[in-house]
Formats: sequence, C-alpha cells, structure tokens
Amino acid sequence: MGHDVLVALAAGLGAGFLVSAVGAGSLVSFPLLLSLGLGPVAANVTNTVGLVPGGISGSLGFRRELAGQGRLVRAVALTSGVGALVGAVLLLSAPSSVFDVLVPWLVLLAATLVGVQPLLSRWLRLHHGTQQDGTEQDGRAGMPRWVAAASTVIGVYGGYFGAGQGVMLVGFLALGLPVPLTVVNGLKNVAVLAANVVGSVVFVLAGPVVWSVAGLVAVGSIVGGWAGAKVGRRLPPTVFRVLVVLFGYVVGVSLLLD
Repeated sequence: MGHDVLVALAAGLGAGFLVSAVGAGSLVSFPLLLSLGLGPVAANVTNTVGLVPGGISGSLGFRRELAGQGRLVRAVALTSGVGALVGAVLLLSAPSSVFDVLVPWLVLLAATLVGVQPLLSRWLRLHHGTQQDGTEQDGRAGMPRWVAAASTVIGVYGGYFGAGQGVMLVGFLALGLPVPLTVVNGLKNVAVLAANVVGSVVFVLAGPVVWSVAGLVAVGSIVGGWAGAKVGRRLPPTVFRVLVVLFGYVVGVSLLLD
C-alpha cells in the first residue's frame, strides 16, 4: 500500500512538473498508473482528473507572462475545452479495446513530439524572430481562425488521451501568434488545464475514476505544476526532456510487445 501511495504521488509530481515545463506530463503519470494495476481507460480518466490542481498551479505560475493577454487566454481555453469535450465523449463511448490498441502508438507519438519540440522551437526563432523577441506582444489582436481550429483539434486529442497535447500546442501557437515563447508556454498551460477540466467533468459523471489514486496524483501535481512553471520560465529542461523521451519509448515498445 505504501508503495502504491508513493507511485501515485510521484506520478502527480512528475506529470505536474512536465506539463508546465515541457507539455507532456501524462507521458510519465499514465504508465505509472498502469503499473498500479489500473486498466488503460481507468488510468487515463483518473490521470486527467488528478492533474487538474497541478494545471491550476502551473497556469498561475505564468500569470505575469499572461498579463494583458486576456483575449488569447480565453480563446485558447475555449477552443481546447470544446475539443476536449468531444475527445472525452469519444473515449467513453468507444469500446475499451480500441483504446487498448491505440495506447502504445499514442505514447510513442507523445514521446516523439517531446523529442522534436526543441528543433521546432529553434526553427521558429530563426524564421519568425519578430514573434519571439518580445517586440510584438499585443494579445488584443485575438487568435487567427486556423490557430483556433488547430487548438480545437488538439483539444480533441487532449480529451481522449492527453500526453503530448501541450507539445503540439506550443508548435502551432508559436507559429501563429505574435507573442514571445514564454507567453506561448503560459497559453499552453491554460489550454491543457481547460482540456483537463472539461474532460474531468465528463469523467466524473460517467467515467471509471479511481478517486483514491486521483487524490494522490492531485497532491503531487500541485507541487510539480508550481515547480515546472518556475523551471519553464527560466531554463530549458533538456535533461528532463531526454528522460521523458527515453521513458516514453521504453513504455510504448513494452506495451506493443505485451
């Protein structure tokens, strides 16, 4: 029992940190919940509910960067939340066997996205410098339609599985919005939080939430989300990124071989 408690707390701590700093926290917490004996759907649902408090602390950690970006904050929260509603309903309405088959590939996809994110960010800095140097930070311009559409589609993925949602969003938001990457990172946290909140409402009403585990994940995610926001604002979490990618590939391949 003590081991299970520590694993659940570690899942929340690691996921909360990585959601804020990198954007793929579920890539760590989901496999850890599977190791506790939860089925894939129950682990996914429980993980989503447990990560809501960490999303709040992580988003608050970027409140200075998001000051004056009210329209973008509302737009990214709305589009991500609407998409997540569709994804969460799909998760619960489709046969669990479908999710079981998709899980290894979703984990591998998320790990790949975490790995290539630095390359995408570097390309954006080189080719879209005016968006990243802080000279254009007017959030009153709103969100372009194609970015809103991308945020909604990524929200569907977030409601269905979640791991890697933040990584996808960073790429599209950084490419389509005239704001610095620090603001993009804050918007990413708001979007992930919105997806988790909407998904949690659906899962609380109709999903197999394991509340004892969700509570422990929540406690860990609050600390992890706060710490991840601190690191995400200051240092590129390269070491953590490498560990997450390696961990993700090991988990994904092992699930394929099971």
